Amino acid sequence: MNRRPYGKTWWKTALGLFFTALMLFPVYWMVNVSLTETSDLRSDPPRWFPFEPTFVGYTAVFDQQLPSLATSLLIGFGCVLLTVVIAAPAGYALALLNLRGGRTLNFLLLVAQMIPAVVMAMGFYAIYVRLGLLNTIPGLIVANSTIAVPFGVLLFTAFMSGIPRELLQAARIDGAGAWRTFRSVVLPVSRNSTLTVSLFAFLWAWSDFIFASTLNRNGDLIPITLGIYKYIGNNTTQWNAIMATAVVASVPAAILLVVAQRYVAAGVTAGAVKD
Repeated sequence: MNRRPYGKTWWKTALGLFFTALMLFPVYWMVNVSLTETSDLRSDPPRWFPFEPTFVGYTAVFDQQLPSLATSLLIGFGCVLLTVVIAAPAGYALALLNLRGGRTLNFLLLVAQMIPAVVMAMGFYAIYVRLGLLNTIPGLIVANSTIAVPFGVLLFTAFMSGIPRELLQAARIDGAGAWRTFRSVVLPVSRNSTLTVSLFAFLWAWSDFIFASTLNRNGDLIPITLGIYKYIGNNTTQWNAIMATAVVASVPAAILLVVAQRYVAAGVTAGAVKD
């Protein structure tokens, strides 16, 4: 068995570790600042390690930010549900029902993803003022879904285009119509793509600030991104509370990424190779 010389590969490992540490340094600094006393944040040179950690920031999170965390979870799961309900049938129709204008619609979905969120937020604000949806959770769910739906439709279309036609023909022979075929055959087979779309929809809704600050600034229930923003004042900024909130808010997203990692890898590459 041939083995590659260690001397020719060590530098690649070292380079990978260097770039990994470089990318993870903001995460480390976020944790470091969350455990640092406010009086020590302006010390020169800066403290690279919290030798005397304080948990004041985390106390503020659990005393003040739990409703905001629950609101973000509600918005995230609502966005996931609405995105999958819209994107899965749309992808099925574009991929397998031979709709006219399918390519044009795919192009329009790509264009929709290029529209800046700020522009969309202004449009939603003008509409929500008339509909009475400002400062409401359903309004934020709909707004966040407009970011996730185009991506979901494109991903479902790519995956469903690769489903063997024999499965669909067998369903038709058994008397299943288009809707029954989608519900009983296509959707179960598309599990990886469904999980991928759900994860990205949740992460977009979880990290949204533009829609939240534009459409829900004065709401009774605000997401965690606005909860963090509340700590920034004109005269004082509670940096340890901000970073502690960011650390706590990162936990659900990190858990979901770790749990769904292999499904996401399979879902993103689905439809890339055709027989």
